Amino acid sequence: MSKILIRAMVLPMTGPDVFYPQGEITIVDDRILSVGERGSAPSGFVPDRILDLPNDVLMPGLINTHTHAAMTLLRSYADDLPLMPWLNEKVWPFEEKLTDEDIYWGTALALCEMIRSGTTTMLDMYASMDQVAEAVLKAGTRAVLSRGLIGNGPNGEQAFQESIDLVERYHGAGKGRVKIMFGPHAPYTCSGEYLQKVKAEADRLSVGIHIHVAETRDEINIIQEKFGKTPVQWLDELGLFGGHVVAAHCVHLTPEDMEILARKHVCVAHNAESNMKLNSGTAPIIELQGKGVIVGLGTDGASSNNNLDLFGEMRSAAFQQKLRVSSTALPAYEVLKMATVGGAQTLGLEDVGILAPGFKADLITLDMDQPHFYPRFSIPSHLVYSAHAGDVRTVMVDGIFLMEERKILTMDVKKVCQEAETRAKRISTELSC
Repeated sequence: MSKILIRAMVLPMTGPDVFYPQGEITIVDDRILSVGERGSAPSGFVPDRILDLPNDVLMPGLINTHTHAAMTLLRSYADDLPLMPWLNEKVWPFEEKLTDEDIYWGTALALCEMIRSGTTTMLDMYASMDQVAEAVLKAGTRAVLSRGLIGNGPNGEQAFQESIDLVERYHGAGKGRVKIMFGPHAPYTCSGEYLQKVKAEADRLSVGIHIHVAETRDEINIIQEKFGKTPVQWLDELGLFGGHVVAAHCVHLTPEDMEILARKHVCVAHNAESNMKLNSGTAPIIELQGKGVIVGLGTDGASSNNNLDLFGEMRSAAFQQKLRVSSTALPAYEVLKMATVGGAQTLGLEDVGILAPGFKADLITLDMDQPHFYPRFSIPSHLVYSAHAGDVRTVMVDGIFLMEERKILTMDVKKVCQEAETRAKRISTELSC
């Protein structure tokens, strides 16, 4: 049995007024035992290790609700293009040359970056997801994984079977750290019949669905021309909603669309920076939240962002809504909730996202003893508007340290970077010949 005591400034994300400037947290094995002011540890608790970080803020680990981790191999490869040419002319030709090993190392690179920037959980969609799962198990993070399904493509049926196999092999792996969802890519890449088959199988296996929805005007026009409806209305008519569904992007929504998402309890993964970079638009987050839709934050893949830094994503998400609505929209604490509590709810995880007794010990600390964190009028504001990836000092998942003093303990970062560089350049050279 492992017993750990960490002393720090504690922001448990259990309420906007709950903050312990001189706080502590006790951990037994993979669970939190207590959270509170200094000296609040249960009587008789004798830790195996004490970590004193009085100038750090300790908070829940961040949750990335939409990414394509292995696309780190395409970072800076195809910049400054709109979505459809970016996909058709650059991304998909590159991805056709990826091997299973390439995807493992691209995912490993993403996980190193996410650990360094305080992300402890991701929702990922890609191919060769057994390799992604193995990288997650090695890194020690938490993940919900979905095999991307392009139903209109030549391997739609094979990918469907791979999704079933993925559930059977990895759902619950790593003592529950890995969970599986089905991942139909988008309404414009899957037929109605295929989507209904995916939904039926996901229900049979009791797993959720992760899908891109209403990301671009092109998508809206394609679905409108084919079916006379918006993507949200068409998916609802097909019966895809109901149960656990995560809809990524949701940029172009009508009032009726938002009512459907709220009524069917669809969760939204908001990707502010990717949507800006690809000129996709700005999602109506304030309106969605006003209707009770649960919203989490995602980075999307590193090819369209170009990093996996959720602190930067929080800042961008806040500024976007302030620009389109008002300066009071999406205040700092609410953005932090999207990256923690909202992320956990979006992914259907009931025991992460806050620091409270009985919850998983998934946490991070940030070094606040730096010029950009003074004066300390508001810790939530500093975390959203001033913090960046390099401020993260400590990362823990399931009560196990993945990073201490900025050193990742579970991965050989130098080897990961070298493998990713070699493999990405190999593919680039092949495509240029």
